[in-house]
This record gives sequence, C-alpha cells and structure tokens, in this order.
Amino acid sequence: MALLAPLGVEVRSLLDYPWVPPVEEDGHTFMENAVKKARHTCAATGEAALADDSGLEVDCLGGAPGVRSAHFAGQHGDDEANNRLLLRLLAGVPVDRRTARFRCVLALAFPNGEVLTAEGTCEGLIVDEPRGSEGFGYDPLFYLPEYGKTVAELDLETKNRVSHRGRAMAAMRELLARKLGRRD
Repeated sequence: MALLAPLGVEVRSLLDYPWVPPVEEDGHTFMENAVKKARHTCAATGEAALADDSGLEVDCLGGAPGVRSAHFAGQHGDDEANNRLLLRLLAGVPVDRRTARFRCVLALAFPNGEVLTAEGTCEGLIVDEPRGSEGFGYDPLFYLPEYGKTVAELDLETKNRVSHRGRAMAAMRELLARKLGRRD
C-alpha cells in the first residue's frame, strides 16, 4: 500500500472495520470475486474499498487451480495439501510443459458505484519439488527462469517488484492517479 501513499491516499485494512462481514468468494473469475469483495466492503463502510483476488493458473491443467487456488485440495488455505495435489497432478509432465502464471485482479469500488480494476500476472514454470522458505502458497513450486529461482527463494524487494500483486498494484496506482488528476 506504500505505492498509494504519494497520491495522498490513506490506506486502512479490514482490521479497522471489524463489523464488516466476510464475503463468500463464489465468482467464476478472479475479476468477479475482486469486484464483489470491493463493492461489499465499500457498501459496508461507506468508503472507497480496494480488494483483490488472485491465484495460480497452470496451462496443462486447463488453468487450474485458478479461482480455487486457496482451497484446491479441499480445505481453504492448506498450502501443503494444495502443493501436494498440484505435484501429483503434474507427475510425469515435463517441466517445459508446466507453464503457469500467478494472476491478481484488484478492484477499487467507490461509494458512487464506480469500480476501477487492474490486473497483474507473473509467468513461470512449476518445478518438481518445493524450493525456498520465503512466501506462502505455491511460491516454493513457482519457478522464474529469468531469476533461476522459485518465488520462495526471492528476496522480498524482488518479489514485490515482479509479482502478480506488485504489477496489479502498479497498474491500479496509475488508474487512481489519473482519476485523482495527479502525476506520479
């Protein structure tokens, strides 16, 4: 959220609004879920709200796990089980056919009903076994050829610069700067 500070935007989290109920992420796309969460939070707080939805898309699995990334193996947020299932589904698939991307969609909803959206992706490959201890989710399996490392092996500064979330936030910052009539 430091990317928005130069625009004079005060950023708060849902921790500042404990009365806002969680949103069921039942959309079929990252865009649907991000917009639903942003609109819900905006309506509950009466303030502009930024929300995201993101996940992993593996080409040889038809884009799976996709919007089900967090609960791919069943239970929401069980990173170890999700990674085991992914590796099992990719068993025998050559690494060069394991192309994948992390995708993030951000939605910024305003009380007047307007919604800005931005998207970011990070392309890579799925490796045969986890590598690295930084990050979470699929980071230990997501290999970036240009860095020769998995996302879980990158330092935080590099990860924030090249990640799907970092790219989506940079795109959102540009949209918001234009809306506010400000230059970066």
